[in-house]
Amino acid sequence: MHELPKTYDPQQVEKKWYDFWLARRYFHAEPNPKKKPYCIVIPPPNVTGSLHLGHAWDNANQDILIRYHRMAGYETLWLPGTDHAGIATQVKVEEQLAKEGKTRHDLGREKFLERVWAWKEEYGGRILNQLKRLGSSCDWDRARFTLDEGCSRAVREVFVRLYHKGLIYQGDRIINYCPKCHTTLSDIEVEHKEREGRLWRIRYPFKEGDEYIEVATTRPETMLGDTAVAVHPDDKRYTKFVGRTVILPLMNREIPIVADEYVDPQFGTGAVKVTPAHDPNDFEIGQRHGLPSILVIGTDGKMTAEAGRFAGMDRYAARKAVVEALKAEGFLVGEERHRHAVGQCYRCDTTVEPLLSKQWFVRMKPLAEPAIAAVREGRTRFVPKRFAKLYLHWMENIKDWCISRQLWWGHRIPVWYCQDCGEVVCQTTDPERCPKCGGTLEQDPDVLDTWFSSALWPFSTLGWPEKTPELAYFYPTSVLCTGFDIIYFWVARMMVMGLEFMGDVPFRDVFIHGLIRDAEGQKMSKSRGNVADPLEAIDQYGADALRFTLVTGVAPGYDQRFRTERIEAARNFANKLWNAARFALLNLEGFTAPAKEPTATDLQSLALTLPDRWILSRYTGVAQRVTQKLDRYDLGEAGKAVYDFLWNEFCDWYLELAKPRLYGKQGEEERRVAQTVLWYVLEGTLRLLHPFMPFITEEIWQSLPHCGEALIVAPWPKVPRALHDAAAEREMHLVTEVVRVVRNLRAEYRVEPGKAVPALVRGGKGALELLEDTRPLLLPLARLSDLALLPAGAPTPEQAVTAVAAGVEVFLPLAGLIDVARERERLEKETAAAAAEAERLQAKLADAGFVERAPAEVVQKERTKLAAAEERLTLVRARLSDLERLSGQGGA
Repeated sequence: MHELPKTYDPQQVEKKWYDFWLARRYFHAEPNPKKKPYCIVIPPPNVTGSLHLGHAWDNANQDILIRYHRMAGYETLWLPGTDHAGIATQVKVEEQLAKEGKTRHDLGREKFLERVWAWKEEYGGRILNQLKRLGSSCDWDRARFTLDEGCSRAVREVFVRLYHKGLIYQGDRIINYCPKCHTTLSDIEVEHKEREGRLWRIRYPFKEGDEYIEVATTRPETMLGDTAVAVHPDDKRYTKFVGRTVILPLMNREIPIVADEYVDPQFGTGAVKVTPAHDPNDFEIGQRHGLPSILVIGTDGKMTAEAGRFAGMDRYAARKAVVEALKAEGFLVGEERHRHAVGQCYRCDTTVEPLLSKQWFVRMKPLAEPAIAAVREGRTRFVPKRFAKLYLHWMENIKDWCISRQLWWGHRIPVWYCQDCGEVVCQTTDPERCPKCGGTLEQDPDVLDTWFSSALWPFSTLGWPEKTPELAYFYPTSVLCTGFDIIYFWVARMMVMGLEFMGDVPFRDVFIHGLIRDAEGQKMSKSRGNVADPLEAIDQYGADALRFTLVTGVAPGYDQRFRTERIEAARNFANKLWNAARFALLNLEGFTAPAKEPTATDLQSLALTLPDRWILSRYTGVAQRVTQKLDRYDLGEAGKAVYDFLWNEFCDWYLELAKPRLYGKQGEEERRVAQTVLWYVLEGTLRLLHPFMPFITEEIWQSLPHCGEALIVAPWPKVPRALHDAAAEREMHLVTEVVRVVRNLRAEYRVEPGKAVPALVRGGKGALELLEDTRPLLLPLARLSDLALLPAGAPTPEQAVTAVAAGVEVFLPLAGLIDVARERERLEKETAAAAAEAERLQAKLADAGFVERAPAEVVQKERTKLAAAEERLTLVRARLSDLERLSGQGGA
């Protein structure tokens, strides 16, 4: 046992204990048949990333669950790692090269990849080190990387097996292409944002006669690749035109009019241009009607040779030129403003170009069926359960997954093409020659979508495809903690892959949290300038305060607002705990912790006072509540339960009630009992709080008398139910309520803090007997000079203020409370000031010129001030009225 410094300094404590935990390998886990396994695989942050509040919240949630289960006796593995982040990492290195006046093509693929690996070695561990500052108790010995040797082997194995089952195929499809990142994107990597645009109406003349059909489009540059015009088969305006031919303006190409149910007769003119190479819906129409696909925009965002006279133009310059040409040649009917959703790259916000391209796909429907059944049958459970609906809706309407990316950094697709006979080879090892003709092989240049390797994370990180002891012991993992925004990207795909290759779900529970927003409810973004840096928060307030702020005050699955005052409140809580611990240590001199945790019988054999019985009972309740809430993933309520108990009951009440005995004023035996209860409750509460605030709790626990070497591996409290004492809680409720009422009346009438005043209490026999027994506690806590107890039915004391507390009436005589004349004078002055302020504001707001000219927010501010002034005036007048009434009682 050693003395704690006067103030808590997180900077002096956090690194010390994190290094201590690491040195003793408390985070490490091994398969242990004597224990139940508990495993979480970390959502691997991008290797390019740095810690943001979303990471901090997600990882604080995981660490709380990990620390709780470690203390509860599970063999607990939190497996960390990072994602190679194909697009993001390649862009970072290409930006470096651009500063040197080079491109990746100047280096070539092999040299460029060497450069990326070098960048990864230099910067890739940054975010993991930042997670350590948060207190994350991951098994760093097992840290993985999605491009490490083991994960790479698993990726190849999965690809090859799916390919040979016919579940991976190559085909021509409309894909989303980012001209800036130079790669394909899957559908869920495209963010659709509303934009103000234009809708152009264009005249397509019939091949024969003077008639024409009018179409509407938001992208006139793509008309150069039109191969049909489509109308709805039931649209009577166009029935007679189906099967006829029109001439494509500017290109002089003959194209048919087809009938297709996809067309919305209410949109535009009811006739739509069909460009199969540049729109997924048009592609489907083209497939149904056997239309050719003409690619007029390339992967560089420029018009191709198929665009005729517009070839080589940027797509937006071509749009302008096409509109001008249509106008000049008499084909443009008109244009109008039109708001519509535009797809943007989730990485760089560039407008995505839908292109027809040969890509690799995973056939998802047959893989999704077992994953749908697993959630429906409860083998994997979403918390909160409403997110299961999002998951199921996505899976039931799933489309094939485009997995090829036109990048160099990533898992290269394990497919080779024979340059002599055309044979296609797909295998896990690199072939030297064509197995069919012995010819030269060339590997597919594309890499796999980053999410492909991430989808294997729960089992690839445990050693699959090898049958390792870790895989057999820790799979399925216990829970996945993540945000709702990647249910489609990641959760669904892990479910698919886990069931396909392990025959079981990858996790039993999926714990979903929301997003962190700023104090005004806005999404945090660099462009808005409202991003809070968690590392700065740790530097200023400490990791414990940040963790506690992030996990409390929000219900599971909901967004939360990050406010400075909340983290300040968490810091104040840490200081409150620190000061309570310092008080305890000063008063535990001579106390020795028992060799084993006391049982209920041990504690009840002591001469316990009412406050002792009460705090033990309340501690029993809070321990049960915290355990239940943690088991239900209600981390916020679990943390709040510890907070309320420590602050409102242990610190504010028990420590005050125990002081006389701790100070030795009531004998050595009484002091020993008070020390035992104080130590037992404080030590146990530190264990309850440890998952939330690991650093300060370890520092205090190590200073207290204790059994064991570290709080991080101390057993989770199993408080005996026998300590629950309903009578003690009921009796202490009366005592504390009487004290609260007296304190409130003192504050209301501005009684000097140090002044003792008399009080009277009227109530039933049982309540009065209890108050008589606890008189030594009541007098100092309520600052009373005397306490008179009146039976029910006794006359009401005159000239006394009164309030009700837990079924009894409390009276404070006015004479002993205040100087009536001085209080009357003060209230009259306050009434006059409040009335003058209200009158001034009323006059200001009655001025029509002010209300009309001043900004709306200024006018509203003045109205708010007026409402506050009027409320203050009402309260002061009521207080003055009460004073006159009370002082007039009994003829005074």
